[in-house]
Amino acid sequence: MGKAKTGFKVAFVGSECYPFVKTGGLGDVMYALPRALIREGCSVRVILPLYNCIPQKYKDQMKYVGSFMMDQTMEGRTFYVGIMEIEMEGVIYDFIDNREFFDWGNPYTGLWEDIPKYCYFSKAALAILNYMEWYPDVIHCHDWQAALVPLYLRTKFWNCPLKDSKSMLTIHNLRFQGICGIQHLKYWSGLPDGLFDYPVFKQNEDEANMFKGGLAYADAITTVSATYAQEIQTPEFGEHLDAHLRYHSVRMKGIVNGIDTEIWDSSTDKLLAAPYDVTDVLEKKWVNKEALREQLGLSRENGGKMVFGLVSRLTDQKGLDLVDAIFPQIMDGNTQVIVLGTGDPRYENAFRYYEDKYKGDVCAYISYNEALAHRIYAGADAFLVPSLFEPCGLTQLIAMRYGTVPVVRETGGLKDTVLPYDAEKNEGNGFTFDRYTPELLLKAVNEAKTLFFTDRPRWDAMVRRNMEKDVSWEQSAKQYLDFYKELKA
Repeated sequence: MGKAKTGFKVAFVGSECYPFVKTGGLGDVMYALPRALIREGCSVRVILPLYNCIPQKYKDQMKYVGSFMMDQTMEGRTFYVGIMEIEMEGVIYDFIDNREFFDWGNPYTGLWEDIPKYCYFSKAALAILNYMEWYPDVIHCHDWQAALVPLYLRTKFWNCPLKDSKSMLTIHNLRFQGICGIQHLKYWSGLPDGLFDYPVFKQNEDEANMFKGGLAYADAITTVSATYAQEIQTPEFGEHLDAHLRYHSVRMKGIVNGIDTEIWDSSTDKLLAAPYDVTDVLEKKWVNKEALREQLGLSRENGGKMVFGLVSRLTDQKGLDLVDAIFPQIMDGNTQVIVLGTGDPRYENAFRYYEDKYKGDVCAYISYNEALAHRIYAGADAFLVPSLFEPCGLTQLIAMRYGTVPVVRETGGLKDTVLPYDAEKNEGNGFTFDRYTPELLLKAVNEAKTLFFTDRPRWDAMVRRNMEKDVSWEQSAKQYLDFYKELKA
């Protein structure tokens, strides 16, 4: 049973949401956080584009709410805005229907086409709230695709009931900002000329930055971890917006993501060889480990080998150059490594090479396989997440929930969620390293191995401790709700 309604109303505006459309972590947040807020007693609507790629089974459940024409662009061209609606588990999803913008197939096509699409989407999101006479306390916008909402709210919608709504803009990954020619954005947004100067949109003499403008006008800014909130105010991680973010930092807060603990639950996971909980993890994890090794053709002659898992996009961001640099030193005859993912051919080929070189002890599964991901989380002993930067990171949270010890770099959400092991106090959740060097990653890996092979009772205590750690969305939802209320106070 959910809590009694608090009367607090939140509208989410973003470009993707599981299960309708998802390309990354944003889709997970747009799905999980609204459901957690419903359990806290809020009323929540999620506003999304009605992309052509949304599965037909969901389109068949949608009901038509209404439609109208909306002016857009500098010259006031009018465009159709349709509203299709579906309700799931208490959350209302409103899809903005316009074939001209959203009938392309995939959510993201190319920046030149995406700029008009998300200018229209940001304005239409406010327009449909106005049309439905549903006035939220907070309009929670996500990434650059929804970054114009705070600006439209304070300009085009300043004289309607929505003017009392507060805007929040969440940075999931600052690397993507919606940068384009000033004239292109000026034309498609139809926003006043005064906004296209350096304090708001202007990036340089020729370019405008949608994210920069939204961050300037939002009533509050959040990022997906407290450490990432600090990191993006530095030149190293600020993606050329560090000075802008330092200026607006008084309105910024980092709130770490959670994971969906219904999907990621080792005790009910039907994809596992042997589901388990904290009471029988040691015996059942062994069963899952053996099943995983058998499925992937890894050698089972030495049953005591330590298995490291890596489930990731194979890109530079994920620290794979460090893994590549130390791989031969990891392979000591007592270690096996399983890699699942796709990405940069450089890394795909490197891991294939290691699979061939260390036959029976390395598996490079260069593909996307959801079922196998679940089995790696359950069957591996330790989990590698040596990212160069990581706004939040979910894989380390899933690994801990499945009793798999993370080895991570101290950056972003990894630093906020993995407490380094302390031998003296016998506490901590995993093994960590700070500076981005292969030597320090190898040191952390070796520390994990040493504990695993020489002090199994302490390793097993960490496994149980991790499974009991609260990595759900409930804590994050409470923090968001407190911040919403602070905004409205």
